[in-house]
Order: sequence, then structure tokens, then C-alpha cells
Amino acid sequence: MKLLTEFFGTFLFLLVIALIVPQNAQFAPLVIGVALMCVVYMGGHVSGAHYNPAVSLAVMLRGKSTAAEMVSYWASQILAGILAFVVGGWLTGKTLGIAPGAEVSLAQALVVEILFTFMLCLVVLNVATAKGTAGNSFYGLAIGFTIVAAAFAGGGISGGAYNPAVGIGATISHALMGGGGFESLWLYLVGPFVGAAIAAAVFKATVAEPD
Repeated sequence: MKLLTEFFGTFLFLLVIALIVPQNAQFAPLVIGVALMCVVYMGGHVSGAHYNPAVSLAVMLRGKSTAAEMVSYWASQILAGILAFVVGGWLTGKTLGIAPGAEVSLAQALVVEILFTFMLCLVVLNVATAKGTAGNSFYGLAIGFTIVAAAFAGGGISGGAYNPAVGIGATISHALMGGGGFESLWLYLVGPFVGAAIAAAVFKATVAEPD
């Protein structure tokens, strides 16, 4: 049940990204954040509603899941991400690769991916795993609007993945449809995973509760 929830939640969330971004809609980050909020409320009580390998890493490092469970979540999320971007490309007829903005250095893009994934994971750990916020009804809203803020603020710099499933799915579907290669993919793996690890460390240092 958990893996199915992670698969379908990730697929639906990333499909929204694959469909809205090619439209160059002014408020695409808001649409993406609202979509995340909805699927978080949909699956939070089942799987924890990670939908992001970086979030799963942060939760594991925080002590709320095992390494084996994390790896199984990763597999579900990445498969769903690839499928979502392939379906999105088929529906729109447009390839959706992901890369830093024009005239943005790799260092700048990497720092943005680290910082905003850190922000996302720290919010998730505090609103969805901490004893002090247990049973709250705002966790989905907080997580969704964190992505709204991150996408508006950093999307034009790094590409705004903050999620390895986004980086992998967008890159593979772009390549399958005759687009670019994999030269930027490492940014969307290293940045989010580093941000997640920092978030787990900061959570443990600032929230006084046993694992």
C-alpha cells in the first residue's frame, strides 16, 4: 500500500509539472505547489507522502524509516517520475528537459538546489514527523506552499527540481524524445540529496526529541 501510494502520488504530482511547465504559464509554481498539497493530503496517512527521494532520505536520516524502506520508496518514486514525464511529453508533444537558467553557473544552480531542498525537507520533518506537530491539519498546506516559494524564487536559476525524481524523469523523457543528454542530471541528484542530509542534521540539532 505504501509503495503504491508513493507511485501514484509521485506520478500525479510530476504529471502536473510535465503538463504545466511547457505552457510557460505565469503561475505555474502555484499550480505545482497546489498539486503537491493535494497529493500530500491524499497519501500522507498511508505512506507519509514523500513523493521525492530527497524527502525519503531526510526521513530515513531523521530515524523515521529504514534504509531498505527508503530504497523501495526511491524505486517507486523514480519509476513514477519517468512515466509521468513520458506521458506528459506524449500529451503535449513537447520535450521537457531540465537545466539551469541562461548565464547561471553550475555552482549557483547547485547551491539553489541544495538550499531549497533543504528548506523543503526541513519543513517536512517539522510538520509531518515531529511530535510537537503530531496530528496537525496544516502539514499539506505547509509542504505545498514551500514548493510554491521555492519554484518562484529559485526555478529560474537552477531549473527548480528539488527532487531527484523530477531530474531523472525530465531528463530521460527529454532524451527519449530526441532532446538533450544527461549533462545536467548530476545537479538534480547531488543538490537535493545534500540538501536533505543537511535538513536532517539541522532537525536533529534543533528539535529536542528522541528518534
